[in-house]
Amino acid sequence: MKTIGLLGGMSWESTQTYYRLLNENVKTALGGLHSAKVVLYSVDFAEIEALQHQGNWDETARILSAAAQSVESAGAEVLLIGTNTMHKVAPQIEAAIGIPLLHIADATAQVLLNAGIDRIGLLGTRFTMEQAFYRERLEAKGIEVLTPNAKQRERIHQVIYEELCQGVISEPSRAEYLAVVDDLAASGAQGVILGCTEIGLLIQQAHTPVPLYDTTRIHAEQAVEHALG
Repeated sequence: MKTIGLLGGMSWESTQTYYRLLNENVKTALGGLHSAKVVLYSVDFAEIEALQHQGNWDETARILSAAAQSVESAGAEVLLIGTNTMHKVAPQIEAAIGIPLLHIADATAQVLLNAGIDRIGLLGTRFTMEQAFYRERLEAKGIEVLTPNAKQRERIHQVIYEELCQGVISEPSRAEYLAVVDDLAASGAQGVILGCTEIGLLIQQAHTPVPLYDTTRIHAEQAVEHALG
């Protein structure tokens, strides 16, 4: 079994989900008392969040690249960035290390292609929904990406930072998210990507008939497949 490196704490609310899923998937595959070999570097998210909203991506890349090098030095043989948004600086992080980086958008694209989906809705932070770094990874695989309207994007972003990253699960916010999912489906989306690792804390497949693709779960599953070879 290879050792999985995880850059976490963005937020820790979803990092604990990653840790659980990595271990559950290893146990399912190997049985008994088996669990995942994991090296975790958990950042102070307040520092990262401030830099995100300042648009200082170079500094976030520096911080996370140094963290990734620490993870590699600690014995990790593959790296996960436990957040969709910070894949904006994935190329810089990848260049700073000598181990493979499993990109969350690539893992998600593969699942979509396997399901025969070529038109997908995307929920996430404003950065993920509005900037090209995530969408273009999907479009390169021939998958058309639909995003909510501007007012909906702002509300989705607000809920992520003001509620989900702080452990707040609100029924009114869940209803708002599900209404956006319905709108994307009505616009032709064959499903919706939960493109922020916290969104799966709020809405799950049981809440809607529209197919949901939880990137946290997909990323963890791919990591375990890689680790077990």
